[in-house]
Amino acid sequence: MLDNMPRGTICIEDIEIGMSRSLRKVITDRDIELFAEVSTDHNPVHLDDAYAQDTIFEGRIAHGMLTAGLISAVIGEQLPGHGTVYLGQTLKFLAPVRPGDMVEAVVTVTDMDIAKRRVTMDTHCAIGDRKVLKGEAVVLAPSRKFD
Repeated sequence: MLDNMPRGTICIEDIEIGMSRSLRKVITDRDIELFAEVSTDHNPVHLDDAYAQDTIFEGRIAHGMLTAGLISAVIGEQLPGHGTVYLGQTLKFLAPVRPGDMVEAVVTVTDMDIAKRRVTMDTHCAIGDRKVLKGEAVVLAPSRKFD
């Protein structure tokens, strides 16, 4: 299940500090398998139930970067949206995400440099009230003006 806000573009001229967008997605076994294939990260903690039971997680978990990818989806599809260029992202992983978890990714504008078209955003992912990932993104936002 994917629960997404409208997609498109918000130009730098229309972005305001405090503006926020989000998406919600249930992480499936198929998502984890596809991410393993694309990334070539076949760590058994993600793919092998028996192996994962004997880890500190006591069961399979999603790749951390799969969860982080949901932040990229919000930034690239909603805020600022199409035409955005990622400049940087910090990440701190706080808790595991398991198959079947509904993850909400949220980005909130915290700072802007309109002349340079740079937008800084607080980013996090949560399962219910529990944050599983937090960080900060810096992006180059699209503009209505020609360079």
